[in-house]
Amino acid sequence: GAEVVGMMFFDDNNYVLRAGDPIGERLAKVAAANGTLLMMCDQCALERGLAEGEPGNCRTTGTVAGVHVGCFPDLYGALAGNMPDQIITL
Repeated sequence: GAEVVGMMFFDDNNYVLRAGDPIGERLAKVAAANGTLLMMCDQCALERGLAEGEPGNCRTTGTVAGVHVGCFPDLYGALAGNMPDQIITL
């Protein structure tokens, strides 16, 4: 199988990462156990009240543990030590 090194969330998919969401809580546990990066698009998270600050300089709020927030350059930077062989988007 494939090793998932990171997941990036956009638009309303960010709501899965809200604190208390059963899917998000389970995903956070699996991500922590496997060292998988969970990241939300900063602008999408800000619009949905899941981040505070400004695009390019914000932090998560009200999310499951271990979630990061940023833009694609932040994602690539965070995964630089273990770059994926393939990127899949839905």
